[in-house]
Amino acid sequence: MSTPNLSKATGAAVASQSVSDPTSCLDKASVIEEEGCDSNLVDEEEEQEQSAFASAKALLLLGRRKNLPRDLDAIATRRSVFDNPRLAPYYWPKKDYENIHRFDPRLLTTINKVLVRKVDWKIMAMAIVVYFTLSLDRSDINQANSAGFLTDLHLTTDDFNLGNTVYHLAYLCVELPSQLIVKRFGPDRCIPIRICLWSIVTLCQFLLTGKASFLLCRTLLGLAQGGFVPHLVLYMSYFYTKTELPLRFACLWISGSACGIVASFLAYGILRLDGVAGKAGWRWLFLIEGLMTFAIGIICFFNMPQSPTQTKAWFRPEGWLTEREEVIMVNKVLRDDPTKVTNDAFKY
Repeated sequence: MSTPNLSKATGAAVASQSVSDPTSCLDKASVIEEEGCDSNLVDEEEEQEQSAFASAKALLLLGRRKNLPRDLDAIATRRSVFDNPRLAPYYWPKKDYENIHRFDPRLLTTINKVLVRKVDWKIMAMAIVVYFTLSLDRSDINQANSAGFLTDLHLTTDDFNLGNTVYHLAYLCVELPSQLIVKRFGPDRCIPIRICLWSIVTLCQFLLTGKASFLLCRTLLGLAQGGFVPHLVLYMSYFYTKTELPLRFACLWISGSACGIVASFLAYGILRLDGVAGKAGWRWLFLIEGLMTFAIGIICFFNMPQSPTQTKAWFRPEGWLTEREEVIMVNKVLRDDPTKVTNDAFKY
């Protein structure tokens, strides 16, 4: 397992600088221009190395190269603005940043796949389950339609299409407000709450009586689910860098597609309850899938920590990460994108 090392870089000098100096944005621009570097401090040589590695990886995937040597002792820490004592104060984390006690710009680490896989099993696995439930509750209306719920509710195809239109309009209307809310309260709170909210609406579809109740439920469902995917993306960005996220996003979309297969088999079994307790099979479909989603929402309250340094809880006293792993996670994410916690004293 790789271990962090402290360099003799200028991190100590940067840490001693006061980040509250009244420096204007023009000063920052001039500093960047004088340094002759961009915000990521990645030079042409590094870009060429990254391009070469990408090409080698492509050849590996094509089967043209079976073994790609990799130095596990190589320094994996990317260069960032924190390596420059003149630029660092502009990007220094806010004093109320929850991970500030684990941030150390002098930290250099070697390649640590074990930590990434550990986070995958904890964070990524939960994200896949959450996205799966979203796709499941999106598709249940089509499964109910195949079971003849339009006939039971005396609805027409036009009514069904109107319900879908109302759902998507409500979904779009709540996109922007939901992002402002999640920015205020955090995705670790908003995600479980919204899952529970739309699961309750799904449960209420068990009691549908006609067109009015159908349109009302579709509207409430759109309001509860709108903007949920950006919430999930924001939450994942707290634990992964921009180079690690694409593969994880691909896993999310795959889970959404796989949900279509699972939902079909699940609906086949649930719809066979048609007539039980005098209720139609599609009513049991909404009830059972709603209960499943509600249970997952409750689990999310206890299984979605706010940040890498806040995995400990009364029911999980040891936490998921060690102190060393927390330090690595925080510095990896901030060095990758320091603007996530830019000091409020510098706004552009």
